[in-house]
Amino acid sequence: MSTDRSVTAKPAVLLMTRPREASDRFVALLPDAVQSKLTVLHAPLLQINPKPVAIDLTDCQGVIFTSANGVTAAGPPPGKLPAYCVGRRTTAVAQAAGWLAQFCGATAEALVAQLSQKQPKSPLLHLHGEYTRGEIATRLCTVGLKCSGKTIYEQQLLPLDPSIRDGVGAQNIVIVPLFSPRLARHFASLVASMELDMENFILIALSDAVADELKDLNCKDLQVSKAPDADAMAKMVRDAADGLAHLEGGRPAQ
Repeated sequence: MSTDRSVTAKPAVLLMTRPREASDRFVALLPDAVQSKLTVLHAPLLQINPKPVAIDLTDCQGVIFTSANGVTAAGPPPGKLPAYCVGRRTTAVAQAAGWLAQFCGATAEALVAQLSQKQPKSPLLHLHGEYTRGEIATRLCTVGLKCSGKTIYEQQLLPLDPSIRDGVGAQNIVIVPLFSPRLARHFASLVASMELDMENFILIALSDAVADELKDLNCKDLQVSKAPDADAMAKMVRDAADGLAHLEGGRPAQ
């Protein structure tokens, strides 16, 4: 675990559980004024490992990416090939890698709906991780689009560093943004096994599906993002931090 602390104690801890690069990008979305109110703790619970597999795109008319991790694992395209993407960041990463990237919404459901309507040339290939949701290939096949899936990276779960207890003091509010059901389920299992006191934890879930994995935790608050993207999650963190700062400012002197 990497801990970034200032000399002056801060009212809240921001606990980041994604891989470090993704966590750094997320923290960078927060205004400087918000970052100054938070102590950031990095405790990655997930590691992305590309699989050494061959990707045959010979007869493929396009690919589907539901994560920027898929783009990274796939590498550059063999030519001018469309990439139908979930999420703005996935789309931007695919475009930068050389794919003819098209944004198809923020969720798998939105992508399936858009491709079902547009009926692009097929067959299509969904390049995804070991764990994926939405049954995209199956659902596209039912509407007449030939599509298959291929696993090109692993999502390895990691333990929660026991020293997290040292970084999360009883006096701190702990804000934890969680971005996937699988990672939320893993987080819930780990904190339960560690018997970590969740009384001061504010959990921010990307979606209802993520929140469902956290509902049994006895936390201070469980919030669901208004949209399933990093910008909306960052706004939730900002609002939580601002609310805590107002509470701190309103406390009478002891």
